Amino acid sequence: MYLDDMIIDKVMEIPPITVKKDQMIEFSKIYDPFPLHNDEEFAKTTRYGQIIAPGVMCFMLVWANFIRTGFLGDEHIAGKSTKIEWFNPVYDGDVIYGKVRVAKITRRNAFNGIADIVTEVYNQRGELVLTDLTESIVKYRQAEKTE
Repeated sequence: MYLDDMIIDKVMEIPPITVKKDQMIEFSKIYDPFPLHNDEEFAKTTRYGQIIAPGVMCFMLVWANFIRTGFLGDEHIAGKSTKIEWFNPVYDGDVIYGKVRVAKITRRNAFNGIADIVTEVYNQRGELVLTDLTESIVKYRQAEKTE
């Protein structure tokens, strides 16, 4: 979708995803090998009492479904930055879903700009799990004419 066509604060619902223990452990061993995510005995000694999903994994599960919607399409050039904040853990069997909206559009040059995309991820109890702000570089449909 071109920047010209984006509507600020229009919310897109992202379908639910069930998070599974084997998926959490596999992801953790490759990308986030902290024992809280892959060692059940260690996790029992923590305040959570069991392993929890890596936060980045939870974001990426929802982000992947957002990308699959085709919302950004071929007009998306690249990501510029992302910032994730975590609020609640995700456990084996939890179901997470997302709400995505464009919060702001900023022109970079005559051809493209930045879409600030806010993703909120919730669990099956409606608790906020995480928020993310991704700056995406996106094309304009019609470039400004320069003199």
